[in-house]
Amino acid sequence: MSQRDLYEVLGVKRDAGDDELKKAYRRLAMKYHPDRNPDDDTAQDKFKEAKLAYEVLKDPQKRAAYDRYGHDAINGQGPGGFGGAGAGGAGFGDINDIFGDIFGDIFGGGRRRGGAGQARSRRGHDLRYTLELDLEEAVKGVEREIRVPGIGKCSDCSGSGSTSGKMNVCSTCNGAGQVRMQQGIFSVQQTCPNCGGSGREVSDPCTSCDGTGQVRETRTLQVKVPPGVDEGDRIRLSGEGGAGLQGGTAGDLYVDIHVRPHKLFTRDGDQLFAEIPIPVTTAMLGGQIKVPTLDGSVMLKIPAETQTGKTFRLKGKGVKSVRSSRSGDLMVRVLVETPVNLSREQKDLLKKFEDSLGADQSVDHSPKSRGWTDSVRDFFDRMGF
Repeated sequence: MSQRDLYEVLGVKRDAGDDELKKAYRRLAMKYHPDRNPDDDTAQDKFKEAKLAYEVLKDPQKRAAYDRYGHDAINGQGPGGFGGAGAGGAGFGDINDIFGDIFGDIFGGGRRRGGAGQARSRRGHDLRYTLELDLEEAVKGVEREIRVPGIGKCSDCSGSGSTSGKMNVCSTCNGAGQVRMQQGIFSVQQTCPNCGGSGREVSDPCTSCDGTGQVRETRTLQVKVPPGVDEGDRIRLSGEGGAGLQGGTAGDLYVDIHVRPHKLFTRDGDQLFAEIPIPVTTAMLGGQIKVPTLDGSVMLKIPAETQTGKTFRLKGKGVKSVRSSRSGDLMVRVLVETPVNLSREQKDLLKKFEDSLGADQSVDHSPKSRGWTDSVRDFFDRMGF
């Protein structure tokens, strides 16, 4: 390898600072690394040359010796020489530092350094709970008691995981909370698998929680459901989720509302819908029927000659949604009910009634039937049946 001036190798001035040296070496290392130039011996030599230059100039003592004695100091021939087994280039620890800085810049921050005092707190997990309500409870609002299984803080060790409350520096990451993995020219920083990123490990694990600081528990909570909630609505209880780690805040509990099907009503937003059977005589002659609502029953007037499927609107008898200031309506659809289990006498009366309808040809008693019959006749004519 040629003995070019080390400052010239890195392309920096003789008074260059540490940051300038590191940036220069980082640029050359990325350019000439052997993994990126497998078939270029020249690139490999330049990479080694850059490593040597950076190894020497980043160390104040080696740099001072080089500035005074030149390459004789590197080769161990001068009074301040530092050659030998270690002279020949920067080790892979330095390469990791360089590439750690590169990827730290890209992925949001430099390398994490520090000791056990830099333990990272972690927020607890959010939890979900499905609360089933009757329609009346959802519309009027209710306060319900729920039991929520989850993860809580161990009371015996106050969540530390240690019987004595003392923690040691993690033996895997030496307190940094991060470990590095080298793959070719890339250095990837990951959370320490031993301490989970806290930088500390338990020396005397708590027997109640096996050193985790967390225990399974079932808590009883009061949930206040506001009036007007609907299927799929969600109530957030802040801080009622899973316990945090290392002093972290607890997660939240999300209560999902499920409204059970109702025997009388169906709901669509602010509107309620109901189907009510009425006697055929009421449909024919008119009258009144009692209609149930969520506020009690009301009387609905049925006009004469009402056909099955007719829908009536009861204003304000629907739902006041949690998102609205007004109440919706109740839509009542009547179904004309055909009598069953008729006696002989009743059948005879109906037969006479039917004959009376057909006796007077000047009056149309079945307007829908006549219109339907005409449509069928036109259809058959077009089809050639």
